[in-house]
Amino acid sequence: MRICIDMDEVIADNYPKFLDRYEQQYGHRLSYEEYVGGKIYDLAGANELRQVLHEPGWFADLPVIEDAIEVVRELYEQHEVFILSSATEFRHSMFDKINWLEQHFPFIHHRRITFCGDKGIAHGDYLIDDKVKNLNNFLGEGLLFTAPDNVYEKTAYPRFDNWQQIREFFKGMK
Repeated sequence: MRICIDMDEVIADNYPKFLDRYEQQYGHRLSYEEYVGGKIYDLAGANELRQVLHEPGWFADLPVIEDAIEVVRELYEQHEVFILSSATEFRHSMFDKINWLEQHFPFIHHRRITFCGDKGIAHGDYLIDDKVKNLNNFLGEGLLFTAPDNVYEKTAYPRFDNWQQIREFFKGMK
């Protein structure tokens, strides 16, 4: 079975870094209630924050989503797992993301890492992603990973709030 896994907000968490940058720029630490349901850079007056995604090093030191390493390793040992990231929009992110994966997921072979602009080019049995638009274009079954910006999004895709739920979904599948 081929399982494709997105990076940002699925195995790598951008939100802590955005919260830090927002606080540095605006002198206010956002509460979860203030940003849930959207991206921090989409808040009124904060749209220039999106530019940080173009900075070299932005993606280099993101925290790992809880339990991602352990569960991805288990899946990798049992299935054909690919990392599938639409990293090409942010050219510096590709270097950062390769290094980040090497540091946190060293068991993933470089041939199993794919950077693209549109995930619709990929084929697999499953794609674990936090964006419905990526799941819509994927040639396989989409699994929505809950992130702060998609909490209220209505979708027909099965929703997973954490990696333990992903583990249970794939348990016993060959």
